[in-house]
Amino acid sequence: MIYWLLLLMAIITEVIGTLSMKYASETGSIYGHIIMYMMITLSYLLLSLSIKRVALGVAYALWEGVGFLLITTFSVLLFGEEISVVKVVGLAVLLLGIVLIKSGTQKPTGKSQSKVMEKHHATA
Repeated sequence: MIYWLLLLMAIITEVIGTLSMKYASETGSIYGHIIMYMMITLSYLLLSLSIKRVALGVAYALWEGVGFLLITTFSVLLFGEEISVVKVVGLAVLLLGIVLIKSGTQKPTGKSQSKVMEKHHATA
């Protein structure tokens, strides 16, 4: 459960960092750049911790996909960016893809995970 919370925090920090980038580009504020660098760095750190127990494909799809959905939503609300029907359809397809990736991911059994670890240690 903690790894899912880490992934959620990674998504939130990615969204804050990316929105800060837009804010900094529009205002020229150094604070926007500082927040951007801090949040993007923290986002990658949290993502790397979350993949210890969350499948990499699922974690990355959620991190990018949900982040993309939130960034698009907040860009419309905060920065007045336009959204068209085509963009809404694209976001819906993206969301469907994330659901399918999550649904199609099986939890590794103890045997298959130990085989991967043995193979990794044998090649190291």
